[in-house]
This record gives sequence, structure tokens and C-alpha cells, in this order.
Amino acid sequence: MKIVGVTACIAGIAHTYMAAANLKKFAKKENCEIKIETQGAMGIEDELTQAEIDEADVVIFAVDTTVQNEDRFVGKKILEVGTSKVVKDGKSTIEDAIKLAKGE
Repeated sequence: MKIVGVTACIAGIAHTYMAAANLKKFAKKENCEIKIETQGAMGIEDELTQAEIDEADVVIFAVDTTVQNEDRFVGKKILEVGTSKVVKDGKSTIEDAIKLAKGE
């Protein structure tokens, strides 16, 4: 299972990076490949390539604001949640993304 995602909070500081770390941690536990793009105070970091997006089974938007360049994700299965939910419970977010990818 390949997952890509974007994390972005309003301030673009703590929750953006904490959410990214939690998604990576729980994806690894589920044996999923994951790459997360952060859109924080420092701008876009670890920017996803179009090839990475195209190859992904599912996309996670862990955001409290608008995703920059959202048109890159047209046609993909997208799970959108707030950063706070991911920080508190990254495990269920990854589980929900896997279910969405499988069409459950």
C-alpha cells in the first residue's frame, strides 16, 4: 500500500510536523509506504512529485487550511482530517486511509 499526504495547520508550525511524524510512524507499523509533504511556515517541504501522487493508493490531507496546489490530486481517493485528530490518533487515520484505498 502506497500512501502520500499533505499536512498543514493554520500557524504552520507544531501541528504540521507532529501530524506528519505520526502518519509516518503508524504507516510504518502497517507496512505501508508513505511520503508526507508539509506545508508549514517554511513553505512546502518534501514536495510530492506527480509520479508519487499517481502511484499512491490513497492520499491523506491532514489539514486545517487549504492545500496548496490541490489540483495535483484530482482523481485520487482522498481522506481529509484535521491535524489535531492525527496528532491524537494517527493509528485510526492510517486505518481509515487503508479502508478507503480498499474501497471498504
